[in-house]
Amino acid sequence: MNKEDNMNQSAAVTPDSPYRNDETTRNRLITEYLPFVKRIVHRMAVHLPAHVDVDDLINAGIIGLIQSVDRFDPTRDNTLATFASFRIRGAVLSELRSRDVLSRGTRKKVREMQQTWIHLEKKLGREVESWEVAKELGLTADEFDDLQRMASISFVSMDDMDSPSNAEKEKLLSQFVSGEDQDALMLTRASEIRAALAKAIDTLSDRERTVISLYYVDDLTLKEIGEVMNLTESRISQIHSSVIMRLRKKLVKNGVLDN
Repeated sequence: MNKEDNMNQSAAVTPDSPYRNDETTRNRLITEYLPFVKRIVHRMAVHLPAHVDVDDLINAGIIGLIQSVDRFDPTRDNTLATFASFRIRGAVLSELRSRDVLSRGTRKKVREMQQTWIHLEKKLGREVESWEVAKELGLTADEFDDLQRMASISFVSMDDMDSPSNAEKEKLLSQFVSGEDQDALMLTRASEIRAALAKAIDTLSDRERTVISLYYVDDLTLKEIGEVMNLTESRISQIHSSVIMRLRKKLVKNGVLDN
């Protein structure tokens, strides 16, 4: 999806949006949440190659913010911050896909890593460590860490959802993150994802759960988490990437994500 597509989506606001005809409130909210865009983009950029232009991602994130303000329904059990976070991340991921930051070759390597992980666990009958997967793939520790970081850019991406069409995948992600859709089937699928994810998180160590909680719930950066836990930012990044890959692997095994 390119920038023009994003702009067209932004124009297609929902009829019930309370801010559609309230330009003063709309502009105030967009201005108020601009720092939110920058924070989300900079958090995501940590896992990206150095050549990626952060300013372009911020512009994409702003489009996502505008979409969220135009489409937000305050009568639902949801906050604008939560809804905006989903839209901003979605817009940034669309921009990354259009630039092929995660190239087809990289995506193929990520899937190979995931399949190898699952194969080893079936073969050995136990949970396996990252170094065992790296050894099986013939990768050095640094190469494996880099691959995990690339894989963790989008934990649950639209391309991985087990749904037949892009439209259904987008509806499912909307329901999963923001409760935007009220379709009964989407509600059921979103509940399945949440249950599978909660079960997978329960298998993490206390330190791993802390990293995930501080990053996704408390919205801290990797550097801030390192300061809280007295670990380097690099080490926190490694823990985060490893956990995300393991969680993805468990969701694949449970049939929630495509392999």
